[in-house]
Amino acid sequence: MRKSSILLPLLFATPAIAQELTPPEAALKAHVAFLASDAMRGRDTGSPELAIAEQYVAAQMLAAGLAPGAPNGAWLQPVPLVSFKGADHGTLTLARGATATPLEWGKDFVARSNAREAKLALSAPVVFAGYGVTDRATGHDDYKGLDVKGKIVAILRDAPHALQSEVRAHLGQPEEQAKNAAEHGAIGVILIEGTTRHAIFPFEASIGYWNSSAMTWADPDGRAHLEGPSAPAFAYLSMAGAEKLFAGAKLKWSEILAADKAGKKLPTGPLGVTAQGTANTEIKTLGANNVVGLLEGSNPALKNEYVVISAHLDHVGVGKPDARGDTIYNGAMDNAVGTAAMLEVARAFVASGKRPRRSILFVAVTAEEKGLVGSDYFAANPTVPKGSIVADVNLDMPVLTYRFEDLVVYGADRTSIGPTVAAVARAEGLALTPDPAPEQASFVRSDHYSFVRAGIPAVSLEPGPAGPGKAAIDAFGEKHYHQPSDEIGLIDFGQGVRFVKLNYAIARALADADQRPLWNKGDFFGTLYGGPGAK
Repeated sequence: MRKSSILLPLLFATPAIAQELTPPEAALKAHVAFLASDAMRGRDTGSPELAIAEQYVAAQMLAAGLAPGAPNGAWLQPVPLVSFKGADHGTLTLARGATATPLEWGKDFVARSNAREAKLALSAPVVFAGYGVTDRATGHDDYKGLDVKGKIVAILRDAPHALQSEVRAHLGQPEEQAKNAAEHGAIGVILIEGTTRHAIFPFEASIGYWNSSAMTWADPDGRAHLEGPSAPAFAYLSMAGAEKLFAGAKLKWSEILAADKAGKKLPTGPLGVTAQGTANTEIKTLGANNVVGLLEGSNPALKNEYVVISAHLDHVGVGKPDARGDTIYNGAMDNAVGTAAMLEVARAFVASGKRPRRSILFVAVTAEEKGLVGSDYFAANPTVPKGSIVADVNLDMPVLTYRFEDLVVYGADRTSIGPTVAAVARAEGLALTPDPAPEQASFVRSDHYSFVRAGIPAVSLEPGPAGPGKAAIDAFGEKHYHQPSDEIGLIDFGQGVRFVKLNYAIARALADADQRPLWNKGDFFGTLYGGPGAK
């Protein structure tokens, strides 16, 4: 391994550490220097190094003046995890009459692992159900007129293009598609690469991830927590595989593709073919922790309401070497600096000498890189009474390589948090910019989404694309995102201090306001998940 795993030389001999810094910059950088050091070996979920990082964050919460916020007076909330990955390539055969056509792994399909079933075997007629979406808000229903009970549904890995981008991203999640299929009586799901998915992450790129570990948390019975477990999405087809699936059917794959590309409603119906598939999965259990610190509110009437400031602590560990031979994916920007900012926001509250009116929970969540697992567990199993969390402000991978002029705040236009953030930003001479790349579905890819799914108003903040922003953000994404080069030297800690100041002001405003944050009336997510103010 090219890098040294000894922490002390990193902290005291690296030239970048020796530059002159203001005390706030130095405090922020000190956290990142530890969390993104080679000694932490990329903070992979379940690793000894992530456990050390958890202890570091707990110690820093104590030093900042917080109290333990996890059960039984502890700093750590144990998260029972289920890790799963493909055990082999699986099989998928299409039978039309007496003719059986085996599909080729890696060219036509890949099997998808299943966290609940080590050995899955399904055989049933296939019905094409468009995007597999039932959206009561717009009346769109891909299952209208279809009988899918006891059948396998084939679905494009997307959602109707006319839907608002965040709603489209949500309804196009495989978990949501599987849940809806199960509610309609299907026994399994075959996902198909669509035109949008192909442009962003083509099938060929997904092959290398076929046996990468994914995670979820375990229910009290020890089994994996899954959406729609009775209709698992057990296979993913390429466009080449889709052509074979539709061969001989009344529905033509070329017509499906054309409708998808044009954003039109997809034709649906039975395909006259039976799919026989197997998907074998290696399943194991492991543990990690969310770290929870509490700053109790001062107002007797409001201190039993909680604002959450969240940031994910994990990264992706050790992996393939880059051109320099570096194998440690340090995750300085993703998300050591977000965690560091959260700690400095906590420090700012205590240093102010003025307690917030509402209580604040500072939560370093685990297993974000494995599918938002730690935040999902916390939102479903909060360390405070259910219903008492009134907001989440999430800090995830702020690209701090340039002097930012605006903010992108995912979820800002859905709740009353949006105007609060806008006012704070305006006071600092910053504008709010809408999601500049909605096709990337960032709204469903960060931890605030777990709180949204619990009906809690939530936002996630990033520096925006104005001025030098777009070039800087694109450069980070292309050169450093999930690469060993995501290291401390990239970060402008002066901009990090600005980011801390903004998040402190937002958290202060939410915690001190007379009115708790509310969903906008009629908002899709607020209505779907029963959030306050939506109805």
